[in-house]
Amino acid sequence: MELLKPPMVDRRGDNPETSVWWDKLTLAQKFSASSLGKFGYELVCIRNIEGEGVAILECNGGVATISAEGEINAGAQIKLRED
Repeated sequence: MELLKPPMVDRRGDNPETSVWWDKLTLAQKFSASSLGKFGYELVCIRNIEGEGVAILECNGGVATISAEGEINAGAQIKLRED
């Protein structure tokens, strides 16, 4: 009997629009998040920082933020809670 290997999952094809947070992003944030998604970043939440919705994305332990204007900060010093 041949053992079946689980199918390989190519996450590069995942659509970021499936995130529950996606509808809460500004149009500029959506463009920036889509570009970061090509590098493996995933939208994990939106935080209200100084009255502005800031998108938080994570990739391999690294964190990036996107301001409401779409400005990306790949060196963000934000500690995320572990579930």
